[in-house]
Amino acid sequence: MIAPPHPLVLKGRQAFQAGDTAGALSLCGMRLNEAPDDGHALELKAVIQSARRDYRAAEATMRQAIAFDPTSDWALNDLTQLLHSLGQKEPAETAARAAIVARPDDPQAHLQLAVILGEKDDLPAAEYHNRRALELAGPHPQILVNLGLTLYNQGRIDEALPAFLEANRLQPETAQVMAHISRAFEAMRDMTEALVWLERAEKIGKRTGEDFTLLRALYLRQADQPQQALDLIDRSSDKPGPPAQLERAVLLDKLGRHDEAMQGFVTAKARLAQDMGMRYDAAKVTAEFEALKTTFTARTFARLPKATVRHDTPQPVFILGFPRSGTTMIEQMLSSHPDVSAGGELPFVHEWQKLVSNLLPGEQPFPQRIFQTEAADFHHIPGLMRDYYLGRAETYGLMRENRPLFTDKMPLNDIHLPLIRLAFPQATIIRMIRHPLDVTLSMLSHNLTHGYNAGYRLETIIAHMVAMHDLTQHYNAALGHPTLDLKYEDFVTDQKGHTLRVLGHAGLGFHEATLRFHANPRHAPTPSYAQVSKPLNDRSIGRWKPYARHFAPYMDRIGPVIEALGYDAIP
Repeated sequence: MIAPPHPLVLKGRQAFQAGDTAGALSLCGMRLNEAPDDGHALELKAVIQSARRDYRAAEATMRQAIAFDPTSDWALNDLTQLLHSLGQKEPAETAARAAIVARPDDPQAHLQLAVILGEKDDLPAAEYHNRRALELAGPHPQILVNLGLTLYNQGRIDEALPAFLEANRLQPETAQVMAHISRAFEAMRDMTEALVWLERAEKIGKRTGEDFTLLRALYLRQADQPQQALDLIDRSSDKPGPPAQLERAVLLDKLGRHDEAMQGFVTAKARLAQDMGMRYDAAKVTAEFEALKTTFTARTFARLPKATVRHDTPQPVFILGFPRSGTTMIEQMLSSHPDVSAGGELPFVHEWQKLVSNLLPGEQPFPQRIFQTEAADFHHIPGLMRDYYLGRAETYGLMRENRPLFTDKMPLNDIHLPLIRLAFPQATIIRMIRHPLDVTLSMLSHNLTHGYNAGYRLETIIAHMVAMHDLTQHYNAALGHPTLDLKYEDFVTDQKGHTLRVLGHAGLGFHEATLRFHANPRHAPTPSYAQVSKPLNDRSIGRWKPYARHFAPYMDRIGPVIEALGYDAIP
């Protein structure tokens, strides 16, 4: 039984509520001098320190409380919340995991870990902990919304919508929940219901100060009404935030006002990078890529042990390429085949780096540590990499449909192509290629963090593209395994011919549905979802041309890459 608060703590609470933080802190100190492990006093002290924005002291107090009582609910959960609010992602995750271990039946601990895992895009794990929180706490609007968002971001709209609707039933008149319901109907291509729920959200938002202008503008743009969408944004605010600035630039592009659009892209992305703390570290990229090229040569790769093929489980099809190069389009085509499941952007290849470093001895960092597998007692490591990947795929539900193949379209998995070859030496690999300037413009018009945060400035997108091309050329010479290179433009021009080519490369027979992938009811949870739900067209080919003068200063760097890929550069 928990002891009631000491009189000094009660007086301290009264003082704090009255605004006397110094007096409240003094009363806490008096109590803690005689009972350093008094959890009530430590909790009040941490609350006061947080209110004074003395977050380092508050963290120390919370950790002190946990040291005295490792199962302290307030300390475990408040520590996670504090670290998360301060942007300390790894410490917050560590604290959340510690809370789960200490209090496995605490719904708040599960909810907080679910939020953190969701932000890392580990969506199936986030889903698990949201569901566990619901089991422990019962129906709760916040948990239901978090679960709905986790399902929505996995493309499982038919499961997300009931969660949002139940949250709305439990807590009606909540505008943001109604907006989530609207987005779910939009993803299901039911624009009638989407607009009904948006209007409800807007009506309540007028009372609560919540603004849904961007969502309304998105629907107008998708309905091919860019001018109405632009007018709406311009009426809503004379100082739009970065997301509205970016949407405004997209609309200007659609209206053919290209110079204004480019200025909007550049300004919006600069502000987003500043607000989100995003920075491209060119020196880090150069060092990492040089280490990869030095490590994985034709001679060294040939002597490294390779995993065998497992025939008892579905196998991955890797779709490589830059963001916005057509990877979603090819995944949607392949997943329209009855023998292929859509995996989406799976993080498993990038997780191998940490796995290899943990499994192998030595002081050398990754990737050089991979040479330890040449010793006979570590020949099994590529097999462990394979099984780790497949095990993670199972937790993502990719084995449930029992289809022979599933896709992995994580952008820029190309970086770790040698590891893919070690773990899956016979895997089907497709590399999507698109005109570099079309890719650059498309990345600039979306808020993407792929590629070491390269996508926030023209010069960093181009710098990363040049670095990736150089690394790819090295791998092509060193690894010697057939990869199907497919140009976006070729696929659009001859859809059936290149569909047959891709299916043949994957060992699949033709299926009519692959030519009608826009009718695939699956929601692709990427910025390309609207495009792949429409019949194939060539409107995105050569989109860069009206912006040629803006690209001209960078042609000395990107021009050779453009020509090497078989495209025409700016004259």
